[in-house]
Amino acid sequence: MDDTAKTRQIAIAYVESLDQRDWSRLAGLLAEDVVYEMPQTRERIRGRPAFLRFNVDYPGDWHLRVRQTVADGRLAALWLDVRVGADGQDACVWLEVGEQGRISRITDYWPEPYDPPPGREHLVERW
Repeated sequence: MDDTAKTRQIAIAYVESLDQRDWSRLAGLLAEDVVYEMPQTRERIRGRPAFLRFNVDYPGDWHLRVRQTVADGRLAALWLDVRVGADGQDACVWLEVGEQGRISRITDYWPEPYDPPPGREHLVERW
């Protein structure tokens, strides 16, 4: 399997793991030093443990569904349908897969800027 096919497979597994709350599977997809960024809130999370904790603690009954995935080499872009209860919105996620075959960088883009909810200050740095 070439890099593009592997990256596509990893990207889809990433979204499935989040949606299913399969934290051990998600951990296996992430590099130890993964960097997660949300430009709308200007938040950055560094490292697998902090990123996992961020998702485990994330409030609400949220669900993710892949609408489209585009991969090229070690890069992937996903267009997601995000649901929290009955409310839905689109999101775009950019992933970079490192040489070890694990996700090294994640950037989430949401349609509107917003202030981050309280309670995760210990996990993020703001820029």
